[in-house]
Amino acid sequence: MNVFTHFRGVIDERLNELATNGDLPVDIDLKNVSVEPPRDASHGDIATNAALVLSKQAKRKPRDIAEMLKPKLEMVDAIEMVEIAGPGFINMRLSAGFWQEQIRSILASGTDFGNSDTGADTPINVEYVSANPTGPMHVGHVRGAVFGDALANLLDKAGFKVTKEYVINDAGSQIDVLAKSAYLRYREAFGEDIGKIPEGLYPGDYMIPVGERLKDKYGDKFLNADEAEWLSIIKLDAVDAMMDMIKDDLKALGIEHDVFFSEKTLHESGRIDEAIDVLRERGHIYEGVLEPPKGKLPDDWEEREQTLFRSTDFGDDVDRALKKSNGDYTYFGADIAYHYDKYQRGFKDMINVWGADHQGYIKRVQSAIKALSGDGSLDVKVCQLVHLLRDGEPVKMSKRAGTFITLREVVDEVGRDVTRFIMLTRKNDAPLDFDFSKVMEQSKDNPVFYVQYAHARICSVLNRAKDTFANIDTADGSLQNADLSRLVSDGELMMIKQCCAWPRMVEAAAEAHEPHRIAFFLYDLASEFHAFWNKGNDNPSLRFIIDGDIEVTKARLALIRSVALVIASGLAILGVEPLKEMR
Repeated sequence: MNVFTHFRGVIDERLNELATNGDLPVDIDLKNVSVEPPRDASHGDIATNAALVLSKQAKRKPRDIAEMLKPKLEMVDAIEMVEIAGPGFINMRLSAGFWQEQIRSILASGTDFGNSDTGADTPINVEYVSANPTGPMHVGHVRGAVFGDALANLLDKAGFKVTKEYVINDAGSQIDVLAKSAYLRYREAFGEDIGKIPEGLYPGDYMIPVGERLKDKYGDKFLNADEAEWLSIIKLDAVDAMMDMIKDDLKALGIEHDVFFSEKTLHESGRIDEAIDVLRERGHIYEGVLEPPKGKLPDDWEEREQTLFRSTDFGDDVDRALKKSNGDYTYFGADIAYHYDKYQRGFKDMINVWGADHQGYIKRVQSAIKALSGDGSLDVKVCQLVHLLRDGEPVKMSKRAGTFITLREVVDEVGRDVTRFIMLTRKNDAPLDFDFSKVMEQSKDNPVFYVQYAHARICSVLNRAKDTFANIDTADGSLQNADLSRLVSDGELMMIKQCCAWPRMVEAAAEAHEPHRIAFFLYDLASEFHAFWNKGNDNPSLRFIIDGDIEVTKARLALIRSVALVIASGLAILGVEPLKEMR
């Protein structure tokens, strides 16, 4: 149960009663009424702005409305205290009994606790990673991959119908370069000394297995062939080899996409022409001359008439060119067609996860979606750079890739769970430092350890309880029957309240498209648990297992099992395993 949504319903009922009694207008609009935690926790558990937002409609002072609502709220069993603050805020404290009973709900729901229907099964497309299929993924791709995957998981938990998509950029000059690089390694596979890799080709050792793969498939068929004979064929094989490598790397990170979309199919099927024709029919395309860019002109800039999209009509800074001087479509033209294809597949809501170098590309794509759809929306989440360190010093470049640290090197060294969690410990648009030494520390300063340690500790306590009480049943169904009224200390109630904040956190993080909030929430919940554990070290009466008192023990086991379920629920969103023991 979302506590805040529940009490929003309770307050709406009381406001409707006031309207029925003539104290408020019958047609009063309650849509702006909110129920949230007070800014200061000492003021209570929940607060509402109802009196303030209804004042203008009711033509009454906010405090007068609050005074009418207060006695009705005081009659609600779960509400222990109601206070009016300032101009008309209403703060409420809920009874200990209400909080205690929420443990049963968590135990009954298991890791499904926090599932929401706010998404109403709305289709949403999350496109992320989409690395060029020209080599292994680097550490910058790691952050976008983890962020996109966690966001997709979060939206799924919030009730959206999510499709995880990867667009394969298999059209353009970089694929020609890839094919030529693969062909060079193909010749090398036959024993030819190819010498230093020519400037402009991909030099990494990852191309060696591609050459061997081509040799095994084609033998010496293309060894002395003209480029025109092998280029188009080897393009396909080289892209397939790169995508196999990329998918394998993503699998090591725990990521699998639902759809792999080929950009090449847009060019081959005529869908770019189709999308541009739609824009042209709507009057959004014209032939014109762009003003020169501000500042120093690029070497390749020329003043000429071009096919232009009126993107400024839809929020962009300048109109955008759709064709190159040779008549081919620009990359933007293909991007328009790709997003139009997504819209035609039923996705009015789209999210793209891009790298920091794409920041200036956002407005033009959003403007194209507005022009093509009318009701489509695109949220672009930009992931800033990751700085790889070891003991505070920058990490040297990769031998395998030649120019950067690969995704696989990071995952192989520290593991999937650590990689994924740490990548979500900063908001996506802020740079992130990833220190190989610090992320492996077993300390409070390492958030992934601290959260997993809380889960493992709880599993250990549940196991040890059986050593103290031979007949104790620690299954969730049995713990639901515990005497939860025994949970009365501030630390116990604080843990319950933190657990009960989980459904609201899921909905808020999903609405904001910010999965890093989940990592922060889990760290705070783990902190509450560890703090109570430490109190038990100083005061034996606060330990989770009380020798000779099975009722208190069962109540506390029910509590910490609920904490473990919320942690596991959150870690599932992040794609991190809830460990049962630490090694």
